[in-house]
Amino acid sequence: MASHVPAPVEPRDPQLGPDYPNVPREYAQTRNPLGGESGRWWDMQNRRNFGEPLHAEDEALSVWSPDVPHVPPQRALFHFSIACLCFVAYGVFVPFIQVESPAAPRSYPYDGLVTELGGLEENKARVETVDDEE
Repeated sequence: MASHVPAPVEPRDPQLGPDYPNVPREYAQTRNPLGGESGRWWDMQNRRNFGEPLHAEDEALSVWSPDVPHVPPQRALFHFSIACLCFVAYGVFVPFIQVESPAAPRSYPYDGLVTELGGLEENKARVETVDDEE
């Protein structure tokens, strides 16, 4: 069984009664999942033995609280910065990549069928001209 390093002793909380023990601040997630000193937890789900005193902030230290981070904050900020930089670089360089359209542009005779479809002269499609110099 792994040796358990005791948590540092905190200063006494003045809001607790004088007879309540000064329980160390320990996340339940860091406790051995298989059992305590007796080899098995009385409450396996919360990793607690019967009669064990609760910390004043037990709801923040329980198994159901947010996970204890395993990555130091500086390292996490570095990784987040790299991810943001990759997104920005992708957004900057993608407009420079121009791919030729696989489809041919649609063209209609008679100035885009304006008169055949009954459209207005101002709304007609682009006018195609034939270059005689070719």
